Amino acid sequence: MARGEEILHIFPDYMRDKWGGVIKQAEDLQEIRLRIGREVIVILQNEEWYLAEDGQVTKERNDACLIAERDMEAILNHICEYSVYAFADEIKQGFMTIPGGHRIGLAGQVILQEGNIIRNIKHISYMNIRVSHEIKGAADMLLPYIYEEGRLFNSLLISPPGCGKTTLLRDMIRQISDGNSYGKGMAVGVVDERSEIAGSYLGRPQNDVGIRTDILDACPKVLGMMMLIRSMSPQAVAVDELGCEEDMKAVHQVMQCGSKVIATIHGDSLEDVMNKSFLFDLKKNKSFGRYILLEKVGGKCGVKAIYDRSFELCYG
Repeated sequence: MARGEEILHIFPDYMRDKWGGVIKQAEDLQEIRLRIGREVIVILQNEEWYLAEDGQVTKERNDACLIAERDMEAILNHICEYSVYAFADEIKQGFMTIPGGHRIGLAGQVILQEGNIIRNIKHISYMNIRVSHEIKGAADMLLPYIYEEGRLFNSLLISPPGCGKTTLLRDMIRQISDGNSYGKGMAVGVVDERSEIAGSYLGRPQNDVGIRTDILDACPKVLGMMMLIRSMSPQAVAVDELGCEEDMKAVHQVMQCGSKVIATIHGDSLEDVMNKSFLFDLKKNKSFGRYILLEKVGGKCGVKAIYDRSFELCYG
């Protein structure tokens, strides 16, 4: 199914005519933001537009169509195949993944149980449809820098929000798994905590992450990294968005077991990341052989610089 059709099938039949104009631009479509009683916002190539009543996009807010409560309920019911309770586990995570690897973020009233554990989200009033874009070859320019004589470096992608780090990580995983002109194919384990890397639907990846890749979908990173080491014997482990000391302890354990680590972290610069207290030991031990810094210039994302384990510049 083409990307446009996958997005169109999110909506009930009675709403599909309105989305025709947007669906024609599916290759440029990044997000659709729906809020009850508010204007529909569409993100095309990092630029914000409103959806008009005639199905076209516009910059005029007064021409924008609004989402009614019944429309939001109809969309949610349609996505859940008219059995919302069957999708309760996905809903309480705050997102659902659909065929094609597209992710639908959900927000509303959170119901807690003892221990501040989320039991459910009800009265869903906000929805963010994030369109999955798989870009094969995105990591091509990194390959000469993340290998040395056929050996893969532990590598950390550093990126501000919205710079395409997950897209880049996904293609790195694919090429490491399949093999490339710089290194043989390797068994890769992916802990896909937010289902964004592989975009798994019913346990199967909707994105190509390589022929030697095994995935733990919707699993916390700390638990998943060691589960993969014990069960799948990966030569490399990949995770998205390291963010706390527990994550780093798990990364250290993986490295101690002899597996390589490919990971991402939010940051604006190498200095910004190195000042995070939970990275102190990995910095001291020079655990990562490559630090890859991403940037966005004029709406375009790219690699700004690559540093080695001693923080010497390799590229940029």
